[in-house]
Amino acid sequence: MDDLTEKLKIKLIEILNLSDVTPEEIDANAQLVGGDLGIDSIDVLEMVVMVEKDYGVVINNKEIGEKVFSTLAALADYIRKNSPNLSS
Repeated sequence: MDDLTEKLKIKLIEILNLSDVTPEEIDANAQLVGGDLGIDSIDVLEMVVMVEKDYGVVINNKEIGEKVFSTLAALADYIRKNSPNLSS
């Protein structure tokens, strides 16, 4: 697992108050929204704010958001491709 994915797992646990979940329990390829973590549309808004603030990546339409937040791996990939704050 890469460093960005691991950091995202920790950030999700913190911003979504998933106190009973460890980073190791989050499957990067599992469904993110509506999946086992119980992430809903309000949580997605919090994740959008975090991605914009921490990585400089704007997700401003529903179609992109649905793809980006489908899995943690998709989110990490989107950030990697679009963040001015990361060197590829």
